[in-house]
Amino acid sequence: MKKTLLTLFGLIMVGLSFGNNILVSNVTLVGQNTSAGLNNSANFTFVQFNLTWDNSWRVAPNPANWDAAWIFVKYQITGGGTCTPSATWKHATLSSALGQTAPAGATIDGTNGVGTASGVFIYRNAVGSGSNNFPNVQLRWNYGLDGVLDACSVTIKVFAIEMVYVPGSTNFYLGDGVIGAGGAGRFEASPYGAGNQFLVNAANVPSTLGGGGAGSLGNNNNAGQATADDFNTVTSVSFTASLTAGYPNGYTKFYSMKYEITQEQYAEFLNTLLGTQQSARTPATTVGWFHANAGNITTPQNRNGIKCKTAPSGPTAGEYVCDLNNNGVFNEVNGDGRYIACNFLSAPDLLAYLDWSGLRPMSEFEFEKSCRGIMLPVISEFAWGSAAATAAVAISNGGADSETSTTANANIVYNNQTSGPLRAGIFATGSTTRIQAGASYYGIMELSGNVWEDVVSPGSVAGRSFTGLHGNGTLNATGAADVDFWPGINNNGNPATANTAYGGVNGCINYAGIGFAGGTWNTIQWSQVSDRQYVTGWNGLSGRDNRNGGRGVRTAP
Repeated sequence: MKKTLLTLFGLIMVGLSFGNNILVSNVTLVGQNTSAGLNNSANFTFVQFNLTWDNSWRVAPNPANWDAAWIFVKYQITGGGTCTPSATWKHATLSSALGQTAPAGATIDGTNGVGTASGVFIYRNAVGSGSNNFPNVQLRWNYGLDGVLDACSVTIKVFAIEMVYVPGSTNFYLGDGVIGAGGAGRFEASPYGAGNQFLVNAANVPSTLGGGGAGSLGNNNNAGQATADDFNTVTSVSFTASLTAGYPNGYTKFYSMKYEITQEQYAEFLNTLLGTQQSARTPATTVGWFHANAGNITTPQNRNGIKCKTAPSGPTAGEYVCDLNNNGVFNEVNGDGRYIACNFLSAPDLLAYLDWSGLRPMSEFEFEKSCRGIMLPVISEFAWGSAAATAAVAISNGGADSETSTTANANIVYNNQTSGPLRAGIFATGSTTRIQAGASYYGIMELSGNVWEDVVSPGSVAGRSFTGLHGNGTLNATGAADVDFWPGINNNGNPATANTAYGGVNGCINYAGIGFAGGTWNTIQWSQVSDRQYVTGWNGLSGRDNRNGGRGVRTAP
């Protein structure tokens, strides 16, 4: 007898992963297919939902890109038939092509060519701009491959993250031409000197780091770097010999998160983990605030409003909410800071979020391309292509979904003006220019300022061992990312040691291979696109600093 999963559901949940008002609603399961036989691995059903978000675009010919939603699904077995209820949220295996229903005006892209996917991209299929309203999206969930029985009752969450497409096969530059003591190890081309930015193209993806030979990529002899690269304009490293074939060199197309991870997104992530995993991903293991020393502080610090509402106990999960205004009413539209960029994230925290969501960390080359695109570098430029910056001194509607800056022409936050990060995308409206919005060439927000972002640098053996693998949607038992060759895997804290395949015990609980880029809310220093002072690493990465956050990327299908 054919059974329908929908009739057995106790609850269907909606994952609200907001960026610029992105919303998933009316989630249901329809069209269960068991024609392959009872509990067969080929059986599937469709996840149906509505998807909307604001300020969307698709433009051509330049920069010939668009924004998109990265959609992935988590499920939890709650009973039904002989199914054993489980507290574990698992990542759903979707079809990469078969059976998907894209509403009018939308395209659905799977993520590989082998028939299954950890998520899909959804975006407008024609040039245009404005709000997207995509009703009745249907994604095929191959639940049989996940070992879910036909009679199981499940709860599902659908997550959506706003992304921006960065085209591949487009030339771009590394370095902004600043050299010497103020250069902070900036990249430059041989022959080395002022204005010799390195051009990346199909024939000139760097084959040598440093050393001065033709086609080599130098870095000012590590001038100004807190942790030096293992190459410079004198000492060379073979890029092709030491770099993995999959290292993302920026010339290959990819998607970047439009915004830095918000506090609501990180709280939603925590709420899908077991208690032991939650304890590893936040210092707030007792009722109180998310940030360091949470148990001794009674108010939010540095605008981080995540609160531990119910404490985890062993494997039993706690609950995390947003409550920046500290009024005991949670996840409010007005005042709870749910769209503020999430700070106090260590490198292991960020990597865990990216693994869980099917994304990966950004490479340093991708960071510079994301900022300036195909444009010629500007000396000491920020992500919006100018060396001029206007700090947000004051804000209105603080903590609300509509939080805005009241400083004329502000496009960045720095110098402790606001005591913490601001709402993701705060400077952008439907009519702002790139400079006014503080946007990158491709429309990615806050690549300069707000919170420090973690990037994988080619400046160390550990960084060059990164293969560009995506997150698998699952963390290990201790709540750590467990993707082969990711930074800090197997507790690697030595940048001179290559990261290796996951050993089955320690995941990404250290920082070797990753560093900081993009600057922070408390200083203008480090916010320039090509600044490399901390990009090769710093032991502060393993801790939870009030300046640290991040975003993820994914290689495009």
